[in-house]
Amino acid sequence: MKRFFNTAGPCKPDLHYVLPPLDRFSLPELEALIGAQQYFVLHAPRQTGKTTCLLALQDHLNERGELRALYVNIEPAQAARDNVPDGIHAVLSSLADRASLALEDRFVEENLKDTLDDSGPHAGLKTLLSRWSQQSPKPLVLLLDEVDALVGDTLISVLRQLRAGYPDRPRAFPQTVVLCGVRDVRDYRIHSSRTQEIVTGGSAFNVKAESLRLGDFTEADVAELYAMHTRETGHAFSADALAEAWRLTRGQPWLVNALAYEACFRMAEGKDRGQPVTKELFRQAAENVILRRDTHLDQLVDKLREPRVRRVIAPLVGGERLEEVPEDDVQYLIDLGLLRRERGVGLRVANAIYREVLPRMLNVVTQDSIPALHPTWLKPDGRLDLNALLEAFLRFWRQHGEPLLKTPAYPEIAPHLVLMAFLQRVTNGEGTIEREYAVGTGRVDLCVSYAGETLALDLKVWREGRSDPLPEGLEQLDSYLARLSLSTGWLVLFDQRSGQPPIERRTTAEPAVTPGGRAVTVIRA
Repeated sequence: MKRFFNTAGPCKPDLHYVLPPLDRFSLPELEALIGAQQYFVLHAPRQTGKTTCLLALQDHLNERGELRALYVNIEPAQAARDNVPDGIHAVLSSLADRASLALEDRFVEENLKDTLDDSGPHAGLKTLLSRWSQQSPKPLVLLLDEVDALVGDTLISVLRQLRAGYPDRPRAFPQTVVLCGVRDVRDYRIHSSRTQEIVTGGSAFNVKAESLRLGDFTEADVAELYAMHTRETGHAFSADALAEAWRLTRGQPWLVNALAYEACFRMAEGKDRGQPVTKELFRQAAENVILRRDTHLDQLVDKLREPRVRRVIAPLVGGERLEEVPEDDVQYLIDLGLLRRERGVGLRVANAIYREVLPRMLNVVTQDSIPALHPTWLKPDGRLDLNALLEAFLRFWRQHGEPLLKTPAYPEIAPHLVLMAFLQRVTNGEGTIEREYAVGTGRVDLCVSYAGETLALDLKVWREGRSDPLPEGLEQLDSYLARLSLSTGWLVLFDQRSGQPPIERRTTAEPAVTPGGRAVTVIRA
């Protein structure tokens, strides 16, 4: 059977193109920690290959013959929430199933009920692990996946029982326990419904020696993964395509695989193995993946509803400063893989695909609320008429701006989102919108490409107590146009000060000149 790019579940080398999993972290470092009988954390964003790596580590340790390693996914215990008896039973049931399957060891399965009856849920995990370790012919290593999927008292109980057994390792408790999840255990803030206290993961599991993070693919990794497909099928990737894949994904493993699977196995243009994968093909593949909203993207979008996510994403998409945002909120988004810290630049959306997904998903209701628009902005030959587009936007904004500003999920950046929704209708899947936004820049840059024309826009907000942003906006637009080698563009100034006239009266468009001598249009809305 031919291999393909995997987008669902752990990778299997006989089915999927996969980079050597153990090369993705420092194996000598892991072996040193295990040899020193340490407990540690491995964390990374969802669908970056954690499970594939843990399973490979399990097999590697077992093949060496000195230890008995077992991978266990304990996510089923999430359903128990604060019901500790059910939660601990679910954890031990998962442990029993995996031990029977991977190690052909039924000790946990055969002793689970009696141990819980004797010791109760708050000591049953510790007791059973202790008894299992004492009868095991070799020291045990537990690789516990999806630990941070647990919540409340169940998570507290699991962490505290592991900590309680730690001094008895390796004779009467696992030699090493690896906790794996999206977040580092130190960042867990767990609410106990039983004691009404907030427990931090660091206090509940203070025996952790290290926190290791599984990184994304490097640019060389992406090229090597795609080269596997080329070697097996003869299907080549152009140099521009590889560069575009890196720009779009920044090495996020699921996106790297999803992009190639879409381009090489789903799209008709990509199934011709005699034609190389091009930059344009990857761009269309990215659009298809975004529109389809596969599970990976849907999970990220679902996070946008959380208040701590909104506190960071809203100012970021609007180019504003973060105002008194807890560091834990920022770290949470980095752990999710939505954001990254870039040296010398600060916070950025992790990659170009996420940068496109965020405003689109925040705009779903707005998109649905926009009435049918007749494409008056097209010339007879189908090319984009920028003057007609300007008139169409002014009519749209004056007529629909006021009610539409109430539709976005994040009202604080509603003007940006409504304008983007309008432009999305203009491109209508046949053009592209490239968005640049970041914390503290004071602006959002948009580059619209459609039917042979390119329009650059710089969006700024005039907020209460601040001076007119026109001079700064002209300077910023000038810089953006120079970077794109364009001679003209739009500067859109949203006046969000109180006491302003209605939108239909205050919306105007006037010509202006940038410091670099470029003739542009200033829209006040």
